[in-house]
Amino acid sequence: MTFSIIARDPSNGRFGVAVASFHLAVGSTVPHIRSGIGAVATQAHTNPYLGICGLERLEQGVDARSVLDSLLIDDPDRDRRQFHLIDATGATTGWTGEACMDSAAHLCEQDLSIAGNCLVNNDILLCMKQAFFSCDPKWKLGRRLIHALQAGEDAGGDHRSEQATSAAVQVSGTSAFPLLDLRIDYQEKAVNALQNLYKRSQDQWVQEWRDELADLKELKRFAA
Repeated sequence: MTFSIIARDPSNGRFGVAVASFHLAVGSTVPHIRSGIGAVATQAHTNPYLGICGLERLEQGVDARSVLDSLLIDDPDRDRRQFHLIDATGATTGWTGEACMDSAAHLCEQDLSIAGNCLVNNDILLCMKQAFFSCDPKWKLGRRLIHALQAGEDAGGDHRSEQATSAAVQVSGTSAFPLLDLRIDYQEKAVNALQNLYKRSQDQWVQEWRDELADLKELKRFAA
């Protein structure tokens, strides 16, 4: 009941997941990410254990396709699920069960995976892909992911609502926790709200960096 995008930035190895949905608090169950390991998005009749177990198996060095196959074997309700994942090499794979709601599909290629269900049409996935790759290459991964979400919404998004009411983005860093983890749990125009929240987070980071630099310069002046 969402549309989501997973990507890896080949320049620094960071992973990112962005997701939007008609349902509440989509960021609490769909995205799963781990630095240096990979990322998973689990949706439709969401099973968070697909994300938890998926990351555990990826951490053991198992490739994306093998992880997906093992998760499907373990899940008796696999025909109702939709999930996709990316491994440390950037290989991606996805699953859309036969019992998922209408207009459900996934699109997977190196370093990028997109999936959605309850969509107006499957062309939304192609619009998201085009938007992601048409971004300014100087943009950070989080911004590119949110831009792709907005393209999906502009193309029609979820057929039950003109606009998503929850959205989220996560990007890995070098720590065990995400470098970026932003959520809109319930708000009209949630993707637009996520864009605004992202911009504010980046502005705040720049200001904190400037403050730290100023403190360092003052310390050096005092010590001289």
